[in-house]
Amino acid sequence: MSDIKPDWIAVDWGTSNMRAWAMSASGTVLAEARSDKGMGELARDGFEPELLRTVGDWINGPVTVIACGMVGSRQGWVEAPYSAVPCPALPEGFARAPAQHPDLQVYVIPGVKQASPADVMRGEETQIAGFLARNKNWDGVICLPGTHTKWVHVSADEVVSFQTFMTGELFATISEHTVLRHSIAAEGWDDDAFATAVTDAMARPERLAARLFSLRAEGLLNDLSGAAARARLSGLLIGAELAAAKPYWLGQQIAVIGAGDLSKLYVDALAAQHAPATQVQGDAITIAGLTAAYRRLKG
Repeated sequence: MSDIKPDWIAVDWGTSNMRAWAMSASGTVLAEARSDKGMGELARDGFEPELLRTVGDWINGPVTVIACGMVGSRQGWVEAPYSAVPCPALPEGFARAPAQHPDLQVYVIPGVKQASPADVMRGEETQIAGFLARNKNWDGVICLPGTHTKWVHVSADEVVSFQTFMTGELFATISEHTVLRHSIAAEGWDDDAFATAVTDAMARPERLAARLFSLRAEGLLNDLSGAAARARLSGLLIGAELAAAKPYWLGQQIAVIGAGDLSKLYVDALAAQHAPATQVQGDAITIAGLTAAYRRLKG
């Protein structure tokens, strides 16, 4: 039995992994645990056993679990219906997940949907809520880089609209499963190559497909290094995304929430367009959002 006795447990359960934090009532993190069993690897009856395997030592009596992410999808532990924009970042109606353990009460935060253009999010709404909890009366645009990057217009503590870009997934697919796999290094970087590619893509986004193949040709003919090609591929894709998302971020207050290295690429690319952005660490904001959800649940 663990000495850790949380007042509640915060959980971020995505497609590929799960992170959990033992929490005090005041929102202090007491301990952290992780699992590599995400929604994509679990049947509905597998979520509770995996949660207990990961954090079971923390359960020393009745405890509330607040979860966000793909755990609330149709394929998750319980489906938490989407709330339609415009709506609060923490929508009403948390879903109660079925738990057999007598001391577990598990609540899942709903996602957010947009009818036109059609779009959905799960998990990002909790980060948005955490950011707003720490930045009262903030209006502007929040960028959440990742496999599927979100650009979210926030005003009066509500999500007004949002747009998703598959930039991260495109980078992984192109660099690993196309002819460019022969040209793109698995690691390494070139800041100048990235910056130039962002500028090129923003100036002529319609030439993206042609510029992508040029990475292969320049490697064959001009000895373009794999590290430079990697940076240019990232710059081309992020530049094309910024060009498409320009109606969102132009002239707005901007916050970028997520993992440090990837978020910094977006901050740097925006700065080159004279659009300064505030960079925010993703885990801390997720915990802040889950804490806001817990406080709402407890009234």
